[in-house]
Amino acid sequence: MAKLTKDELIEAFKEMTLIELSEFVKEFEEVFEVTAAAPVAVAAAGAAGGEAAAAEEKDEFDVVLEDAGAKKIGVIKVVRELVSGLGLKEAKELVEGAPKAILEGANKDDAEAAKAKLEEAGAKVTLK
Repeated sequence: MAKLTKDELIEAFKEMTLIELSEFVKEFEEVFEVTAAAPVAVAAAGAAGGEAAAAEEKDEFDVVLEDAGAKKIGVIKVVRELVSGLGLKEAKELVEGAPKAILEGANKDDAEAAKAKLEEAGAKVTLK
């Protein structure tokens, strides 16, 4: 098997959809017995330790779809609005695979607006 450079891997990732990348990450975590969640846990533990860190207001949020609810079609439509370039099939897979992050690193206003739209469509959503 030919060895790929970092640049070749990045180019291959750029051509993948959000769903394909998510599946890749899951498989990578299983094969190498690692998790991408470890840095988040470390950051959370560090923030709990200092009063100065607790005083800071969080400026980036992840919008996580916990459950699509009974009106799945409406939720799929909203997901397609929120995630640019997402096709119907990818949006459906994203919604059916809940809990999943819909937006990552969004500012507070965008995250709250996305949460409101999704909840209006019948979904259960959390901000992290």
